[in-house]
Amino acid sequence: MLRAFAIRFTARTVGLAERGDTMTPSPRRDIDPFGAVGAALGGMGWGRQLTVDDVPRWRGRGRAAAVFAAGPVACILAGELVLAGFALATPDASTFHDLSVAAVLHGAGSTWTEQIMLSLGGGLLAFGLLALIPIPPLDGFGILYYALPHPGHSMQWMRLWLEDKNIGILLLLIFSLFPGGYPLVLRILDILGNLFLRVWG
Repeated sequence: MLRAFAIRFTARTVGLAERGDTMTPSPRRDIDPFGAVGAALGGMGWGRQLTVDDVPRWRGRGRAAAVFAAGPVACILAGELVLAGFALATPDASTFHDLSVAAVLHGAGSTWTEQIMLSLGGGLLAFGLLALIPIPPLDGFGILYYALPHPGHSMQWMRLWLEDKNIGILLLLIFSLFPGGYPLVLRILDILGNLFLRVWG
């Protein structure tokens, strides 16, 4: 919901929102059923895809890229704020030294209050970091697409296979399962997210 609100707010701010587009998030419009399955399988999912066709580039590539970046960045910042609050409320700063994103997503914490705060902060952080990976259906692809002055055949090939033929979703679901007890998607999030997580230690 936070990602959806940030995307719509940014689109309206930079003048790329469609007339009559509401700011209110809606589960029907914003929750991706495959993303929910990915979260159930591997611990982290994604929101409904925003395609490059949904965001016009006539007012500049930077504004269009900002719309795609708004959701992940908002989630990362919100996650860091929650983790900062947890760090301030926890006298033992060494709590963060042995934590990983995967451990947080699987309920790390000695009390239920710690588990809730760590899961909320770590979940938002992981959601935002996953969304930055540049493959459809994730927002990172839109950022990459609009970062290029003239997207070439390789980008169109990616759109055809990963977006139109849903291979991107299939890969993400496979990464949420493989290899067994420690899915590849969690390994990627550990690499990307542990620095963000441990900065409060």
